[in-house]
Amino acid sequence: MKKILLILGFLCCVVMSSKAQVIGTDIGDIAPEIDLPDTKGNNIVLSSLRGELVLVDFWASWCGPCIKEQPELLKLYNTYSGKFSIYGVSMDTKKALWLGAIAKQKLTWTQVSDLKYWNSPAASDYMLQSVPLNFLIDKNGIILAKNIHGNALNEMLKSLLTAQ
Repeated sequence: MKKILLILGFLCCVVMSSKAQVIGTDIGDIAPEIDLPDTKGNNIVLSSLRGELVLVDFWASWCGPCIKEQPELLKLYNTYSGKFSIYGVSMDTKKALWLGAIAKQKLTWTQVSDLKYWNSPAASDYMLQSVPLNFLIDKNGIILAKNIHGNALNEMLKSLLTAQ
């Protein structure tokens, strides 16, 4: 009888642990932490934005689709100010190009980069293979969507923020 209880207890633990949330890049996972310097050299930790929806946006100044998307992100950022943040992670290697793109596009949200391109810890943690790539994260750090752009992002934000 003890042996059966022990086996049942073990199976229960296995089942319960398989349901636990993990840190990863799939929808439902806890988003990996990012801790990179901003444009002034101060490290900004992604988790410091907890409490509101956050779009982690991997981009680069040399990426045409990334630059094309910035005006739409700016609109969303302004529309949902105080309820929605963007954490821009640049894959640039030249600081002047990175800062120039931010100024030209008038990007006012948090921008970080370690100027290491694909060698960045954030790039490997998020399994980055190309840009643009983004992750919509809820107020608790859980990934709600990934690689969501344009109208789909707008509709999801509208739905999530009007439900609150």
